[in-house]
Amino acid sequence: MRIFLIAAAAVALPMLAACGNDTDAATPAITQADLSKSLQDKGLQDPKLAECAAKLYVEQGISQEGLRKMTGSEYDTKVVDPTTLGMSKEDADKARQATGKIVSECLAQR
Repeated sequence: MRIFLIAAAAVALPMLAACGNDTDAATPAITQADLSKSLQDKGLQDPKLAECAAKLYVEQGISQEGLRKMTGSEYDTKVVDPTTLGMSKEDADKARQATGKIVSECLAQR
C-alpha cells in the first residue's frame, strides 16, 4: 500500500504542477524600458530621471505583478491605499525603498 501511495504521488505531482495559472506566463514581462516609458507617460517630464527611477525600481526586485500595477492605469482615476500602494506588502516595501534611493541617487545626479 505504501508503494502505491508513493507511486500515485509521483504521478500526480507533475500533473498538478501543470495546472498553474498561465496568465503571468502569457503576459510579456515588464522591462525597465517599459517602466521608464510609463513613468514619463504619467507625468515624469525628465527622461533621465524616469530611466534612473525605473532602473532602481527593477533592481529593488519588485515582482512582475507589482510592476504591472505601477504601469497600469487602475490607479489613475482612484485613490491608492497608502500602506500597500495597490501592491503586495513585499512589493510596497520594495517600492518605498526604491523611492528613497531615487531621491538620493537620481535627484542627486541633476
